[in-house]
Amino acid sequence: MATATSVSKIAREIGIAVKKAVNRNRGWYGPHMAAASGAIAQRLPLVDLVVEIRDARIPLSSEYELLRNFPNPSRRIVVMNKMDLTNPTQIKEWMRYFEQQNCISYGVNSHNKDNVKGLLNFIQAQVRGLCTANHHYSETKTIMLVGIPNVGKSALANSLHQIGRISAAEKGKLKHAIVSPQPGETKDISSLKIGSHPGIYLLDTPGILPHTIHDAELCSKLALTGAIRDDLIEQKELAQYFLTILNLSDQYKKWEKFSTNRSKLSFIECKEELSISSKLEMRQKKQYLMDHTQDLIVHDVRGAIFNIMSSFDGNLEWEDDMIKLIEAQFVAFREAFRVPEELDENAYDKVAVKLLNLYRTGRLGHYTLDPLPVTFCDRL
Repeated sequence: MATATSVSKIAREIGIAVKKAVNRNRGWYGPHMAAASGAIAQRLPLVDLVVEIRDARIPLSSEYELLRNFPNPSRRIVVMNKMDLTNPTQIKEWMRYFEQQNCISYGVNSHNKDNVKGLLNFIQAQVRGLCTANHHYSETKTIMLVGIPNVGKSALANSLHQIGRISAAEKGKLKHAIVSPQPGETKDISSLKIGSHPGIYLLDTPGILPHTIHDAELCSKLALTGAIRDDLIEQKELAQYFLTILNLSDQYKKWEKFSTNRSKLSFIECKEELSISSKLEMRQKKQYLMDHTQDLIVHDVRGAIFNIMSSFDGNLEWEDDMIKLIEAQFVAFREAFRVPEELDENAYDKVAVKLLNLYRTGRLGHYTLDPLPVTFCDRL
């Protein structure tokens, strides 16, 4: 389809830009990642179970390269995290795909306690199965948690540790793996207990990317989902890539209710209101209006998307029309995000950063960026 081609073209252009930036700045594969990769490779044969965390938005693109030729599928579980950010219909097909590949898989949202508890029960069942098969019921078992950067490994490790300790009624100080929205924060391998009888320990590991990524479109997907550092690519280009994906979906149709009867406060109106308030109220009001995560702002952004998309009379299959549409959206977002006019050239950079944050937190719809393999689709 021509529409898919336009997305791929923009993705390739961004991917090429990322690769050029990598060559200039030594890229994502620093000394700590090289050292961690070696340490993980040494320990892999020694652990009882490997849990590979992938980003559910990119089930194939977030594959962990060190496990590509893993010899024993019964000792490996592919966990697709961030299920709350992906297309729920498509993820069901991905679960069927992994089943067809004889791969044990599980879907989870690491911020949902019930989801994590279900995953813990699933992992413990797999461990009991290994104990039965090997007739080693009392030995302590070790599980290694691996994945590319920023797929939620450490957040999941902390949740599994907390729930596992509570379920076993164990006392003592809880450990915490470092959690950050920025990729590459976990530098060392840490051990967390997640079960008793038998004792189960989880090794949380640093996120590892391949030393070199040849596929430009893959680079773009990793950058958009936050696996590659934001400082390697212009945020406006990355936001344009997201808008291309959004514009080719039907997501905007769900936001009609935000397009009318919305009371927007202009900057002048805000100043008039604030002039009769106390200094404290002024600071609180200004902070609220500038905080793009507030429902008021998010609703206005959704309304702007609906208004522009519903009145668009161009052809999304034509690249020039797509670019004009995105330019119009940026102008509308500047107002919706309350970005001050005096920022001039930096205004659209601010818009891009806010827009990407809303995408990455699921406030602007749920998308699966990886298409199912053609061979699998042919069998459906």
